[in-house]
Amino acid sequence: MLPSIFSLLTLFLHFQFAPSYCFTLFLFGDSLVDAGNNNYLFTLSKADSPPYGIDFTPSGGRPTGRFTNGRTIADIVGEGVGAKSFPQPYLGPNSAANAFNIGINYASGASGILDATGTLFIGRLPLNEQISNFARTREYVVNVVGENNTSNLLKDAIFSVAIGSNDVINYFQQSIPFLGGAVSPAVFQDFMVSNLTMQLKRLHSLGARKLVVVGLGPLGCIPFIRAINLIPTGQCSAAVNAFATAYNLRLKHELHDMNLHLGLMLSLSTPIPTTFSLKSSPTIVTMIITEADGIFALPAGFENSDGPCCGGYVPPFFCYKGKDASTTSALCDDRKAYVFWDAYHPTEAANLIVAQRLLDGDTSYCSPINIRQLYHHDFT
Repeated sequence: MLPSIFSLLTLFLHFQFAPSYCFTLFLFGDSLVDAGNNNYLFTLSKADSPPYGIDFTPSGGRPTGRFTNGRTIADIVGEGVGAKSFPQPYLGPNSAANAFNIGINYASGASGILDATGTLFIGRLPLNEQISNFARTREYVVNVVGENNTSNLLKDAIFSVAIGSNDVINYFQQSIPFLGGAVSPAVFQDFMVSNLTMQLKRLHSLGARKLVVVGLGPLGCIPFIRAINLIPTGQCSAAVNAFATAYNLRLKHELHDMNLHLGLMLSLSTPIPTTFSLKSSPTIVTMIITEADGIFALPAGFENSDGPCCGGYVPPFFCYKGKDASTTSALCDDRKAYVFWDAYHPTEAANLIVAQRLLDGDTSYCSPINIRQLYHHDFT
């Protein structure tokens, strides 16, 4: 999909005289929402070879850099509100032009809230760097349409931040240099939240008004964590899931305080309030895992909520297509029947269910409002 290129005159006419009904999305995060930024990095964290993307229709089944067999949650949410196209990766060619009517994806596989997260994978874009890249995009937009039109564009756009899983995985592997195994879970949770909220405030200062912040899923249930901790079939790591739950509670409390504080401050200086919305994806994914009997599944139902569709059940879990059957990793027969695509990431089938609940679900899934409500909310 080639980016849309607008003339300067067309841009001014669009922002000055035409109402905006497009879905503009700026995405920040890790491999759960990476759409190909890591393709342009020297990194061990890549999804640029088959069978990744085997069910991604827009590419004809070719890999795009998405760490799943098809669409990510962000792709599906965008389609749900009528997005014209999927946000292209920031590092891709001519990506800045998409800032006006589609959005841009800044996410990077193996990245985390903390700069040190993912060091073992070499190249990746930590959240801090992702937001710095957005700041560069903002400068480009200002140069094209001016400060006022840029502010109007950004206040209607949705900013999604889906990150933190790799920080937790690294914590339990103790591969982050400064930890040294001496930091308690509570201290590390607070450290993650404080660093994340600092970055959210940066986004706010750059013009973000509609933010969706993603909570951690049940990381103790992903095949990688279960394998390295020798968790029996049908069970999850209680310690890792407890960590994720405690982090989500801290994050939700902090977002509530930020929403009140920034809304009050903004109401004193501008009529535009701020909305933070916490995706309760852990609840949804847990339902898929614990009730994999078709109730929350696609028509065929989920038959396997335990292991990966691609890469097998034991380390190193590599998912790849070799020269012939003897060099190709194991691939399940029915991808719609599996919750997990590989050792870390959900299948498109699982992503579809999560996205539907986040788009139109009640406050048990997305609080204080769901993404469709956030999309239609008018701050003027």
